[in-house]
Amino acid sequence: MENILQSSERIDDLLTHNLKIIQSRQVFSFSIDAVLLAHFASIPKQGQIIDLCTGNGVIPLLISVKTKAKIYGIDIQERLIDMANRSVELNQLTDQIKLVHNDLKESTTIFGKGLFDLVTVNPPYLPIGGQDQNSNEHLAIARHEISTNLEEVLKTSHQLLKVGGRLAMVHRPFRLVEIIALFREYKIEPKRLRFVHPNSDKEANMILIEGTKGGGKELRVLPPVIVYDRQGEYSKELYQIYYGDKDE
Repeated sequence: MENILQSSERIDDLLTHNLKIIQSRQVFSFSIDAVLLAHFASIPKQGQIIDLCTGNGVIPLLISVKTKAKIYGIDIQERLIDMANRSVELNQLTDQIKLVHNDLKESTTIFGKGLFDLVTVNPPYLPIGGQDQNSNEHLAIARHEISTNLEEVLKTSHQLLKVGGRLAMVHRPFRLVEIIALFREYKIEPKRLRFVHPNSDKEANMILIEGTKGGGKELRVLPPVIVYDRQGEYSKELYQIYYGDKDE
């Protein structure tokens, strides 16, 4: 393992069950979005899970402690998948987690159709054309719909899921109407929704949404996630998500 790191890379603690992850300042690192999605998603105890736009593999790593299911991931960025696979090796999870470098559009060719109990995705949030598009190619692909878009994510998720399987996504509130419309267009009925607020005085800046392929029409809007308390510290819920499960 002494040569597991490349230039500019570091090993960070995930704080959950002593997991570790390889990251680099040169590419997109995981953020609270991924942590919240891994906590929010309804994780099956067995079966098969796939994480689209998996990046450096943080979501497969985080959910691996909650399930015996096989976990797969796909991302178009070869550098990130290489880092992710070395993180899987570092955590001795190669029997459970398999991550591949490929275009999301090829997911069904690689993995098959109608086989997955859960799809998770932390997709690019921003349409192409925004003035704030990052000059760093890795960051730009992660944040902007350069290599995939929301409709392609929903179409692929529909194809991958079993009937009754779930799609869990983290995204931005300004696209919520579009998200719900596309969920329904691709026969994934929204079932659970949570808004994420930086603190109790600010409007939501993230949403967590989960739908069921072929599900009935019943949406539950759950209590909001408040990230920081009035003292600027993590709220009790966020502290528990980051630190409270270590002894499970």
